[in-house]
Amino acid sequence: MLALLENDPRDYAWGSATLIARLQGREPTGRPEAEVWFGDHPGSPARLAGAGTLDAWLDAHAGGARLGYLLKLLAAASPLSIQVHPSKAQAEAGFAAETAAGIPLDAAGRNYRDDNHKPEVIVAVSSRFEALAGLREVAATRRLLAGLGESAGVTAVRERLRGPDAEALRDTLGWLLSGEAGSEVDDVIASLATAESDEFAAELAVARRIAAAYPGDPGVVVALLMNLVVLQRGEAIFAPAGSLHAYLDGLGVELMAASDNVLRGGLTPKHIDVPELLRVVDTTPAAPPRILPEPVSDGVEAFRPGIPDFELWRVRADEAAPRTLALHGPAIVLAVGGAVRVNGRSGETVELTPGTAAFATQDESELVVSGAGEVFVALPGR
Repeated sequence: MLALLENDPRDYAWGSATLIARLQGREPTGRPEAEVWFGDHPGSPARLAGAGTLDAWLDAHAGGARLGYLLKLLAAASPLSIQVHPSKAQAEAGFAAETAAGIPLDAAGRNYRDDNHKPEVIVAVSSRFEALAGLREVAATRRLLAGLGESAGVTAVRERLRGPDAEALRDTLGWLLSGEAGSEVDDVIASLATAESDEFAAELAVARRIAAAYPGDPGVVVALLMNLVVLQRGEAIFAPAGSLHAYLDGLGVELMAASDNVLRGGLTPKHIDVPELLRVVDTTPAAPPRILPEPVSDGVEAFRPGIPDFELWRVRADEAAPRTLALHGPAIVLAVGGAVRVNGRSGETVELTPGTAAFATQDESELVVSGAGEVFVALPGR
């Protein structure tokens, strides 16, 4: 089967009022539109044309088999919460423990809403996409802090960042998020107003923007410990289990394992479980976790993070050269540019314009993408 797939945008406060509407060629609603989910996740299952929701269809026609991934359009106008996701083993243990403790699945203080991990890839669709991803080398962060002056708060953060990098970063995260550093956090945020650094001018500008959106939040100081990543269209980052990250601004295609497990580390009014966050987060500093695509065939490349849950193909269609895609599992095709036609082995055809999607069952086995445009294809990993 090959059928059109649709869903309504989710109106999280950080969402853009214009980016998704502009992509889809329609008037904005006036409300923030943060994400459109294309998948069978029960939090917001997509709808198959004339056949109800995708999860219900899979129950009826695929024996209840579930997709291992969730594909999204994500449009940020202000920073998302700083967050980290557990490994598969951590998710299984955490979900079992909270379930045994009788914590309702929808409880505000619950960390694990399912037993799956949630690694994710995001590819920029806008010309610029900003994110924080991973923790910076401590020596570089100390150079950044030097640009904030010699206030008591800045000095306190600098003193925390002594000793082995991973241990110093874990200690500093715990101190900031536990509430112990209240006045020091305020002091560091105040110092941003006059901070100067040729090396970290972009990072300081972003920190000032974050502080304006989340005044007094300790996550502003956490953000100063993280790598700033600026993606151009078509560039991507991969956030594996344990990687601290936050998306800041722009439109992207996001593919993740089908899970809703999030441990937050600032920039949010929601529950922050500091001990659990510190147990899950990887505080080893590293370069930004960019992921490069691998060529598949003419006009087709794949982002393959090396996990069984998913891989993401980018297909640039050409009027003169249709792209043939050999599927190795159920697929979701999402258009982000131009107008394309997707033909399945079954003979079914769908027409896609930017911001629209289609679902292909595994028995289609092969899709042909023609026209002039760009699509992303979500598939299981290999």
